[in-house]
Amino acid sequence: MLKNMKILITAGPTREHLDPVRFLSNRSTGKMGFAIAQAAAERGHTVTLVAGPVSLPTPEHVLRVDVVSALDMLAAVQRLLPYQDALVMSAAVADWRPTEASATKLKKAEMRPVIELEPNPDILKTIRSQKGQRVFVGFAAETGDPIAEAVRKLETKGLDLIVANDVTQPDAGFAVDTNRVTFIAVAEDPRSLPLQSKIDVGREIVAWVERHLPPPAPPG
Repeated sequence: MLKNMKILITAGPTREHLDPVRFLSNRSTGKMGFAIAQAAAERGHTVTLVAGPVSLPTPEHVLRVDVVSALDMLAAVQRLLPYQDALVMSAAVADWRPTEASATKLKKAEMRPVIELEPNPDILKTIRSQKGQRVFVGFAAETGDPIAEAVRKLETKGLDLIVANDVTQPDAGFAVDTNRVTFIAVAEDPRSLPLQSKIDVGREIVAWVERHLPPPAPPG
């Protein structure tokens, strides 16, 4: 019998503001994370989607929490994680943020030619101690061969599964509806999936989590 999972999914980019109109970000559109949320909801799971700034409709039967910055996303994940059985971190979180953010638009004459940055916290590393029996899934969106970096992240971030893909491919990167990924999991051989729609990739990820979720503890 299929267990109803409580699954937390992150999606999209973060924005790290320099002032109210300028920010650092990346090309993520959130399509992969939203597809995973849709796939999980289709299976009857209870889905919470933490979304960075994207222009996508919320999948049916999904609770959406909108955030902007990496610190916002970390706070949301920390608040929601205790109630979840699984976490899928598909968001493209900015690694750095400006050391100072102006409350008003900076005039050209006031701006420095060099922007000073400070590191954002690594969300998965920050919450690793809270993992417990939960299934943790991460992503390695890389250029060139993503496998070596995916293996490194699998170990350093304490993941059960990492989904690796080469974002330079025109049919498998950002802002497209298809993806070509490789599943790399603890104690399993890597499994490369053929090019397919992101919703089908999402279904594969949800099916993997279903198979690897620990059985519930016996009563009493």
